[in-house]
Amino acid sequence: MGLPDIGVLNLTDNVSHAGRIARGLNIPMICDADTGYGGVMNVIRTVQEFEAAGVAGIHLEDQVTPKRCGILPQGIPVISEDEHCFKIKAAVSARRNPHFLIIARTDAKSMHGLENATERARRYIESGADAALVMGANTSEELRYVADQVRAPLVTVIQEAGPTTLLTNDQLEAVGCVFALHAGIARYAVVKALQDAYAALHRDQHTLAVRDRMASFEAYNQVLGLDHWMALEQQFSPD
Repeated sequence: MGLPDIGVLNLTDNVSHAGRIARGLNIPMICDADTGYGGVMNVIRTVQEFEAAGVAGIHLEDQVTPKRCGILPQGIPVISEDEHCFKIKAAVSARRNPHFLIIARTDAKSMHGLENATERARRYIESGADAALVMGANTSEELRYVADQVRAPLVTVIQEAGPTTLLTNDQLEAVGCVFALHAGIARYAVVKALQDAYAALHRDQHTLAVRDRMASFEAYNQVLGLDHWMALEQQFSPD
């Protein structure tokens, strides 16, 4: 959409994009389902739609609606613990596949501190969530504290800046994280690559200066599976 993460993406937008991506993958896909797009009824539909789209799991956050990016440098308002507990319970009850992952995310640390955010995560796990994500718990010490208190699988978001970007898989595993969301790599890498490529084109009227950082036509089509599709066409075409 070319817009910042400030809550303008709705359920239909998100599920539509997620479904197209999931159909092109042969590995499980985890998706950010924001706040569930409303109250408990909206959360129930959110789970049903993402599950039907082929997504393997979602994380639901306790921000107010409209939400905003959880790593913006200002306080992130959140709803009450009780309200989000009911939303987690609704999400768990709505899934048809028991293996569909429900990750409870809290953004409370920015305004209420790590202790409050950790207590929220613990209650969300008690409400049936499979794993917990505490936004803003960015160091080994903070993650260890969350793990000791919540006593459930943890998920973390790795930012492409310190301190989380310095955490290795071994370090994350040691403090109780079952997996990490490297959500920014594609966005940041693509933006910089396009800026460099178009700047070179504008400056030089060709892209020779950045050609070594661009895929070839053949490599591009290999990623898209062109050979597979051409073989299918050949298989089902008349001689």
